[in-house]
Amino acid sequence: MKRNLVSYIVLFVLLVVAFTADVVLGDVLIPFKYVAEALMGGNTDGAVWNIIFNYRLPKALTAVLCGAALSLSGLLMQTLFRNPLAGPYVLGISSGAGLGVAILVLSAGFIAVPSAFLLSGWAQVIAAVAGAALVMVLVLLTSLKVHDTVTLLIVGMMFGGMAGAVVNVLQSVSNPDALKIYVVWTMGSLSAVTWNYLYVMAPVVVGAILIALFLPKRLNALLLGENYARGLGLSVGFTRTIIIVLTCLLAGASTAFTGPIAFIGVAVPHIVRGVFKTADHRVVLPASVLAGAALLLVCDLVSQLPGTIYTIPINSISALIGAPVILWVIIKNKHLNY
Repeated sequence: MKRNLVSYIVLFVLLVVAFTADVVLGDVLIPFKYVAEALMGGNTDGAVWNIIFNYRLPKALTAVLCGAALSLSGLLMQTLFRNPLAGPYVLGISSGAGLGVAILVLSAGFIAVPSAFLLSGWAQVIAAVAGAALVMVLVLLTSLKVHDTVTLLIVGMMFGGMAGAVVNVLQSVSNPDALKIYVVWTMGSLSAVTWNYLYVMAPVVVGAILIALFLPKRLNALLLGENYARGLGLSVGFTRTIIIVLTCLLAGASTAFTGPIAFIGVAVPHIVRGVFKTADHRVVLPASVLAGAALLLVCDLVSQLPGTIYTIPINSISALIGAPVILWVIIKNKHLNY
């Protein structure tokens, strides 16, 4: 218990440090005292205040929300399928969001879409939410008929494959300008999320996280197998539906506003289990929220290349961090608690 408390404190301190650094560092270095003065409502230069409140603070908050959402959805999926390589996009939610954006952007040359709406951030958000919601409904309807989680996993992959196939067709016939807009979206970006977006994204993500915090007993029972969970009086079907809905909300909202960000959802739960040496969801669930938020903040810091004018797609950084973890999971799979 004492060791877990120390680990929690370290995670929280890392989160605070990474959040502060994400606000302070960038192509323009802002001394910490100016950031503190601005956050406390003190007299701050107008340009500095604008950079902090209109760009860096929303971006840092988005990293916290998105990182927590992706890591938690990954944990839920790994528990539901009892598969160490399951992630938040295993049910095709990310592919559905990508399909929605692709239909909007790549088919603009064939359907009448107002250019002002097409170029607005809300257009892509609405399209991504619609695509993710479509796949979510299909998965939920399928789960009513398919009671085997492995089969449901395959069904989700098939939905994702079909969505990807449609996107490929649209890419092959779209004009270069539309294709560029879509490719930029697929790289993932935290900086595109403004306060107006946060007012929509935050309640969805925070609400789903709060609901998930009440599920540790159900999740622990599922880890022991569905038959054992039923023996304990757990409604497996109801619990599975809750997990699917929460995953769709967490992964769908994150993808809609930031674009697809890979590997965070798969890697973080394993990092947390390795640090805390347990698979007990009473421990790993809140820890995954903290670790996911901190890790995506670190990824955002690295992607900015502080002190330069260059920015690396955050998807590339998350892949460089997450891919080695997944390779380790594959090699050491026999030691995982599943």
